Amino acid sequence: MKKILILFLIFISCKNENIKPRIGIAGIWIEASTFSPINSTEKNFNIKYSSNIFSNYSFFDQSYIDKADWFPSMTARALPGGVVTRSAYESMVLQILQITQQTLPLDGLILDLHGAMNVEGMDDPEGNFVERIRNVVGEKTIISTTMDLHGNVSYDLIKNTDLITCYRMAPHEDAMESKKRSFDNLIERIQNGKGKPKFKAWSDIPILLPGEKTSTRVEPGKSLYGKIEKLEDKKGVIDIGIWTGYAWGDKPRNRAAVVAIGDNKKNVIGITEEIANYFWSVRNDFEFVAPTTTLENSIDQAIFYLNERKNKKPFIISDMGDNPTAGGSGDVTWTLNKILKNEKLNKINGPEIIYASIPGPDLIKNALNTKIGDEVTGYVGAIHDDRFSPPIILKGTLKSVELGDPNADAEVVIKVNNINVIVTNRRKPYHYISDFEKLGLNPKNTDILIVKIGYLVPELYDIRGDWVMALTPGGVDQDLLRLDYKEIVRPIFPLDNNFNDPDLKAKLVPKSN
Repeated sequence: MKKILILFLIFISCKNENIKPRIGIAGIWIEASTFSPINSTEKNFNIKYSSNIFSNYSFFDQSYIDKADWFPSMTARALPGGVVTRSAYESMVLQILQITQQTLPLDGLILDLHGAMNVEGMDDPEGNFVERIRNVVGEKTIISTTMDLHGNVSYDLIKNTDLITCYRMAPHEDAMESKKRSFDNLIERIQNGKGKPKFKAWSDIPILLPGEKTSTRVEPGKSLYGKIEKLEDKKGVIDIGIWTGYAWGDKPRNRAAVVAIGDNKKNVIGITEEIANYFWSVRNDFEFVAPTTTLENSIDQAIFYLNERKNKKPFIISDMGDNPTAGGSGDVTWTLNKILKNEKLNKINGPEIIYASIPGPDLIKNALNTKIGDEVTGYVGAIHDDRFSPPIILKGTLKSVELGDPNADAEVVIKVNNINVIVTNRRKPYHYISDFEKLGLNPKNTDILIVKIGYLVPELYDIRGDWVMALTPGGVDQDLLRLDYKEIVRPIFPLDNNFNDPDLKAKLVPKSN
């Protein structure tokens, strides 16, 4: 009888080893500036369902397909913008909850979030979302949340999450690597039977800095995030995350934070406090990743540079205040207006300039009825954000047209003397060389390249001759002291300077069950 029982247990054990874990995938991803006048609605999100979600993850190959039975429900991702309407938020959340309900039971769930979503009438939308999806999947499901380091973590978010991780590089060259880590952590904890980590330690730090000051390309951001590699191999530590926070969100959760998770209480707490204290100690050392100045000085520097180093192009100017990749409306005309009125730039034999970009549906409509090489006129910009400068009547030669698919994504280049203005139907950031080349432009050889962006993404960074960041106005103004914060918890650095060192002791957040 004993022998039969042993054989039966071996059979059951082998059978269980062949059972794949059931893992779901869901998420809502957006940076939403509370200082931007535009609203983000459901139509602004690229929504994917079921197996289409796998295309979000470049590492998701056959080897991953074989590791689990996957039940992706819905993901929604949007270009950063303004506050999400409450109706859009509720619609997307309810869809995810309803579809996820149909996939139960789940052993694990990947939640793909940014952490900087702001929603009408809510202080902590991601925390609310995670709590609601926890109520659907139940206490046993292990939730692994992947985030952007420019997001925010709240108590509710950490409480209802089991595994949590975020990017460790800015610019985010490790985005896929970080998401892969969240998948791997989840699969490993299910397969090894250890389940939810025993400890989650959290320290929120009263610091709120823009990403352009916390880049991991330079110090002290480089050393701050470098600490992770030295500490993550400590016994009983699963993952370590450092969030610099989202500077253009005016909510209590908007601040820096450190979270460590694992099974060794001493190490998890110690690591959290070590990094939090180091972050605080170097707060005064954070500076912009490139020189910053006024737009006028940026232009003067560009002209001087071109006279001195004609063989090293382009001189790049970041038009930072209206950066659509951080939540700006993308249609502020203040900078373009200054350029067009600058006699050093706007002349027949002036330096070759590319300005990327300004939305102008009115001009696009006229351009689509105009031949290449002919003159075209139309209004551009200030459709959503006219606080700093009104719409511009742009008049110039139609140089190129890119219809896109559908025509709603049309882009055109209007040449005014030697200034090439990229006009779009909808706001659009320009990150890649191919974005320019498809419009017949060569950013590598132009004299001055002006982009609505903050720190340069790798492709633009690599082609720069020199680079400055212009402190221009907009919904993501880099001069935080000019913003009208009302709801963030004060005191906070750098808005406040004369306050005592904060208590950065780690807080242990209870397990989700």
